Amino acid sequence: MKHATKMQVLVVSPESEMYSGEADMVFVKGANGDLGIAPGHLQLLTSIKPGALRLQHGSNEELLYISGGILEIQPDRVSILADSLERPQDVNEAAALEAKRAAEEMLKGQQGEFNRALVQQALIEATAKLQVLELMRLRKTH
Repeated sequence: MKHATKMQVLVVSPESEMYSGEADMVFVKGANGDLGIAPGHLQLLTSIKPGALRLQHGSNEELLYISGGILEIQPDRVSILADSLERPQDVNEAAALEAKRAAEEMLKGQQGEFNRALVQQALIEATAKLQVLELMRLRKTH
């Protein structure tokens, strides 16, 4: 039995369809850790954590920031329903740095009324955006 070398990938958010096409590999941060998905992968349904979504096709790699969502894997198809997506070049680095700083200050000082879970989620998302920007910079230098 011959194994497929490509799989169909669909990446959508409420705002748009960001990617639809073939891929050799998909890399994303799942609920229980990092996932590397190849054609023929076992079926899986899991949530996605904020971070980089990497789509490899041939020698090209598409890099996106994903804030979270749902991942469905079939042996020949990967579907990602994202809460929100951004291309690294569209991420506002200054806003991400400020959001990270503000969340860290709130968690450190703990003064006033605030929703700890929401502040922690904002910190996770801002940190993930900054990590995707750094990954993009590293790719440009190589």
